[in-house]
Amino acid sequence: MRILHTSDWHLGRSFHREGMLGFQAAYVDHLLEVIERERVDLVVVAGDIYDRALPPVDAVRLANETFTRIARSRAKLVVTSGNHDSAHRLGFGAEMMDAAGVFVRTSALSVGAPVLLDDEHGPVAVYGLPYLEPDLVREPWALAGRSHEAALAEAMRRVRADLAGQPRGTRSVVMAHAFVAGTRPVEPSDSERDISVGGVSIVPTDVFDGIDYVALGHLHGQHTLTEAIRYSGSPLAYSFSETGHRKGTWLVDLDASGLAHAEFVEAPVPRALARISGDIEHLLSDRTFGVHEQSWVHATLTDDARPARAMERLQKRFPHTLVLSFEPAGGHAARLPSARPAAGKPDHAIAVDFLREMRGRPASAEESALLRDACDSCSPDHDLDTAVG
Repeated sequence: MRILHTSDWHLGRSFHREGMLGFQAAYVDHLLEVIERERVDLVVVAGDIYDRALPPVDAVRLANETFTRIARSRAKLVVTSGNHDSAHRLGFGAEMMDAAGVFVRTSALSVGAPVLLDDEHGPVAVYGLPYLEPDLVREPWALAGRSHEAALAEAMRRVRADLAGQPRGTRSVVMAHAFVAGTRPVEPSDSERDISVGGVSIVPTDVFDGIDYVALGHLHGQHTLTEAIRYSGSPLAYSFSETGHRKGTWLVDLDASGLAHAEFVEAPVPRALARISGDIEHLLSDRTFGVHEQSWVHATLTDDARPARAMERLQKRFPHTLVLSFEPAGGHAARLPSARPAAGKPDHAIAVDFLREMRGRPASAEESALLRDACDSCSPDHDLDTAVG
């Protein structure tokens, strides 16, 4: 059996206010091409179909089109809910979709009930574990502890109990949405929502011992924890912390004895990500930065003083600059002003002090005049600041 493992689509998400739905639709086209080209039998999506519990209409439409296209392809589809999804909304109509070869698993009640498929070597049991919020399953499952490890350990106990009753030689696939870590450190991305309970979120890999393949979701980077336990990562980058990621899916082959082969299939990159740093004149003139002119850019300016119209000037060379930050080379880092009593102090003086502390130099005469105009326009009494020089 040939399996395509993907996760964390986050349909409806934006990237620093840049709409991503068109790029997500292009990824779906790529997914269907891989299904046909590689003769995929099963697609597994390990959670976070949507970016939020109430997804926008266009995101729901794209999910519906995607499920329909895969149902009409040569592949079956198993989908589980992630921590960003609404399990009830994503799971609507799941029983009806089963008949079309689209299996949506969003309920904790179904963790021990596999989707049973067959190939030339016999049966394959696919256990779709939705995201299991420990506080929601602790009481009904009588868990001894309040943690993701306790919740997944109980889910896997149920999986193994069912697997023990399947025909001899049945191969197993488990889908889970969690922060799983092995002996090597795994770096999360800035775009992942924290799921820790009591400061703890990590689940050890030995929870999944004995399973032929474990398709994980939640982390947005592609990771191989063991040969049989892998994260596909998100198909698109959703934060600049993912600048060095390879995006795509795992193409997994099962033979008669279990996992035979896994190969990473890279997804199309809509636009490269770049982090650039330097003073503004250097960034605007240095030819070595030319390779980033069509990238999504996070620029860090090291000028001692914040340049005027910095974003506007950068976007003339780097039109897709999305984030601008400041780290002055002279060591004066922008910080929140120190808390001091301001009772009786004119608004204009407070604003001028704020600007000096944030920027590291006093306001110019022109800037001071602009701040005075702003304070006067916001004041119910336009005579309040007349005595301030």
